[in-house]
Amino acid sequence: MPGYRALLRTPEFTPLFLGSAAQTAAQTVGGLALGTLVFRATGSPLLSAVSMFGPSLAQVLGATFLLSGADRLPPRTTLAAIALTFAAGTAVQALPGLPVGAVLAVVLTLGLVASLGGGVRWGLLNEILAEEGYLTGRSLFNMMGGLMQITGFATGGALLTALSPQTCLLLAAALYLTAALVLRLGLTARPPRATGRTSPSATWRTNALLWSSRPRRLTYLGLWLPNGMVVGCESLYVSYAPHAAGTLFACAAFGMFAGDVTIGRLLPAALRARLATPLLLLLATPYLVFCAHPSLPVAAACATVASVGFGASLVQQEQLMALTPGELAGHALGLHSAGMLTLQGVSATLAGAVAQLTSPAAAMTAMAAGSVCTTLALVTAARRSPVRPAPEPAPEHSPS
Repeated sequence: MPGYRALLRTPEFTPLFLGSAAQTAAQTVGGLALGTLVFRATGSPLLSAVSMFGPSLAQVLGATFLLSGADRLPPRTTLAAIALTFAAGTAVQALPGLPVGAVLAVVLTLGLVASLGGGVRWGLLNEILAEEGYLTGRSLFNMMGGLMQITGFATGGALLTALSPQTCLLLAAALYLTAALVLRLGLTARPPRATGRTSPSATWRTNALLWSSRPRRLTYLGLWLPNGMVVGCESLYVSYAPHAAGTLFACAAFGMFAGDVTIGRLLPAALRARLATPLLLLLATPYLVFCAHPSLPVAAACATVASVGFGASLVQQEQLMALTPGELAGHALGLHSAGMLTLQGVSATLAGAVAQLTSPAAAMTAMAAGSVCTTLALVTAARRSPVRPAPEPAPEHSPS
């Protein structure tokens, strides 16, 4: 398995890495600013959660209609265009006096655009790196994501004490523009990995093929459901601790960073393969403490420890790639990304609704309990479906 330094010397890896880092920083600063803006305007935990995680709700539409583009569109142009779209949309959200309904409409539109980004980015990463380098590369991306979230949420929280949410949104738009420039200038013009035009029918056919294998289906559910419910817990940080949400987000990001380093680099493959279930349980159980309405230091410690469990996704993605034909890697990873983000958006909405009726602490506890029960149910189902490479051929990529 190649080391991190070897990856950074790989052509095109560094600009893809730096462009993604700028986008993650923009997402954290902009998301915290938008959630704060909406909460200050409405006092609603539900609307605050939806404003931060609402883009994820639109991922299901992208997975249904657009995902075939993950392998059929030129990666450089597509990634740069997505970053430019986010720069424009984030700037629109900063307009003074923009109604909350219009803000949420922009949020959902950006989510639809983003549904294509995961498949294109991870498919390109799989193409840039040799097969044995993908896990290390994805681990480094996850670590970068954790560091950017720590920095972004901490910086965003500090900026919000001195600047308006609208100004912070404009700073996020500038970061998205920087990402677009890095991707456009740093990547080479690669052809699409598959022929044919992007269409709903092509997306449906490949989704059906990927979903037809029971082991692969259970792997997808394991990537989507427990993770999504815990993000529902995180979506309530702003309403649980309005003046310290940045601290909770930064602590959670640090825990995720620690988990990715441990799983991606420090553990041998034989041990790593057995840790998916324990990590998923770790991801949820600390949030059960929120039933006691813990103080900020205890809540921050719970968020940190729990987020180590996000390292389970590295193990599960490795399993997914072992079950997927190579020519469908971009689509398969895009379906994972779109499904995961969709469930995160659904969970954030559900958690916000429960918090609206009860309290943020009660909603966080309920989402955590649901995550634990879901993990145990999937483990029971997987015992009857051993993971093995899928023999089925890929569908023909004919124009449609």
